[in-house]
Amino acid sequence: MNAKTFLLANVLLLASCATREADVDATGAFEAREVVVSAEGSGRILAFPVEEGQILDSGAFAASIDSVQPRLKRMQFLKSRGAVLARRPDVGKQIAAIEQQIATARTERRRIESLLAADAANRKQLDDIDGQIAVLARQLDAQKSALQTSDRGITEESDALSIQAAQIDDQLAKCRVVNPLRGTVLEKYAEAGEFASPGKALYRIADLDRMVLRAYVVASQLSSAKVGQKVTVFSEAGEGEDRRYEGTISWISDRAEFTPRTILTRDERENLVYAVKVSVKNDGYLKIGMYGSLRLK
Repeated sequence: MNAKTFLLANVLLLASCATREADVDATGAFEAREVVVSAEGSGRILAFPVEEGQILDSGAFAASIDSVQPRLKRMQFLKSRGAVLARRPDVGKQIAAIEQQIATARTERRRIESLLAADAANRKQLDDIDGQIAVLARQLDAQKSALQTSDRGITEESDALSIQAAQIDDQLAKCRVVNPLRGTVLEKYAEAGEFASPGKALYRIADLDRMVLRAYVVASQLSSAKVGQKVTVFSEAGEGEDRRYEGTISWISDRAEFTPRTILTRDERENLVYAVKVSVKNDGYLKIGMYGSLRLK
């Protein structure tokens, strides 16, 4: 009697599974948006309070890397820039003497003109003062040109040092690791005290609030699927029961591929299938890698 009861239970369970698989259009596995956060700076990790399973907000502090050397280099560039700017010539003061000479010569010219009008001076005196003014004007132009050239050189040198200081500022910013997205820390790859270098993975984080079911449909089902469409998603809850969710198709592949061995389709005879992604709000029960299924209509 017990054997018959056990056999009947197995038959009912198999029948239930077969019915459930017949009710769905495709199966797949749940994924999440994952990001591997890496170090951008180089140095010893001073602080790394991130723990596996911890939920971090976007923009939250994640780690700090030793930045003493970049800070010292920045101070050096700023001091050098100050020394360069201190060499900038005071154009007004350096041309004031020649401008005063020109002003005096022009006053003298007006006096000679007055004397020439009263026949108290000769034409040569006027020509001499005009020649003196012309020479002073050329000296003034030459000095202005030299001072402007010197000023441009100092400006270029100062700007180059400012750019180098900005590069150091960028390096300093990269010594502070900021979490890129809100999510749950899945795995931690380093600890405080270890040496970090650019590209070294620190931790892996995923947005588990919104899961993605990656499933595969056959060509004949494409006419029943479109981006933005609402579908029904199922995940196994154990003991032959399924949890039901509302999902939205967020992506449909434009290329066919061979059916993955671990994936079942409605028509298993089909070799070529199309991948679709369905976005599902997670209630906490969905996990990465968990199998799921979907019904298009």
